[in-house]
Amino acid sequence: MTEQIKPRRLLSGARIGIVNPAYWLEPERQQRAAGVFEGLGYQLVLGKSTALRQDIYAGSPKERAADIMAMFSDTSIDAIICARGGYGGNRVLPLLDYELIRENPKIFVGYSDTTGSLTSIAQRSGLVTFHGPMLTTYGTNTIDYNLDVFQNILSGRADLEIRSPEACRARTLRPGKAHGPLWGGNLALVISLLGTNEQIDTTGAILFLEDINEDLYKFDRMMVHLKNSGSLEHISGLVIGEMLNMTDTKVPFGKTIDEIVMDVCSDLDIPIISNFPCGHGDYQVTLPVSHDVELNAPDDDPFIRIPDSPVA
Repeated sequence: MTEQIKPRRLLSGARIGIVNPAYWLEPERQQRAAGVFEGLGYQLVLGKSTALRQDIYAGSPKERAADIMAMFSDTSIDAIICARGGYGGNRVLPLLDYELIRENPKIFVGYSDTTGSLTSIAQRSGLVTFHGPMLTTYGTNTIDYNLDVFQNILSGRADLEIRSPEACRARTLRPGKAHGPLWGGNLALVISLLGTNEQIDTTGAILFLEDINEDLYKFDRMMVHLKNSGSLEHISGLVIGEMLNMTDTKVPFGKTIDEIVMDVCSDLDIPIISNFPCGHGDYQVTLPVSHDVELNAPDDDPFIRIPDSPVA
């Protein structure tokens, strides 16, 4: 594991670079989201990839990777936020210069397909990255909860407790308390990294997983695959985020999301929570990937505590 580096905290008036590692984002959604950040006093700098289209992608893999590297190289840029996810980031990963990223550390935020970038940058450059809202989050509506957590995490506040809002209550499946580096993201992306150079080292980790638009049997299959790969064997805690639009087949699968998790993880003596607001739902917290956190799972109102700030 490369020595960990914290990016500089986000200050009022910061210049935020916007990149598109995968799909392109509709101009009207991009414009609305940009207005949200500008209303908070940030300056947005749109990368070249935000104006590119190649089929479903925001340009070629080379163009998307070059845009990310340009933002890391530009000393006037204080943070980088991805415009959206989708598909295509896996083709960008081999083209990133991780040494250059290490020499120019700055906040990097995304989720969904960006899971690959978040974990690869964190593992190969040592930079703490952030699983959190992208421009798509603010492209249709604005929720204060998301902005509050985003700013609290990235502004440098220490000893933060991230609790779920009333409209998206997290559940404790197995009570307990654990601490360790936080790793994970979109389940399908985590699975796709298995057996590659980008596979996540989950030893001692608090693992968080979320997904969307999957059949229940496919979710079960991915969880079993994760278990059989050894990725759950040495984790210290498990956080299941929102699993949105999960569907059943004509013949019912017979288990809920929570029941599938507890079935697969029946032999793991660790705290487990579910429905935490990290993922594709309306409520999206900002989480520091690779940074040490504490999972608190009492019988009710579970939360994640971040003792030390993940930014410098």
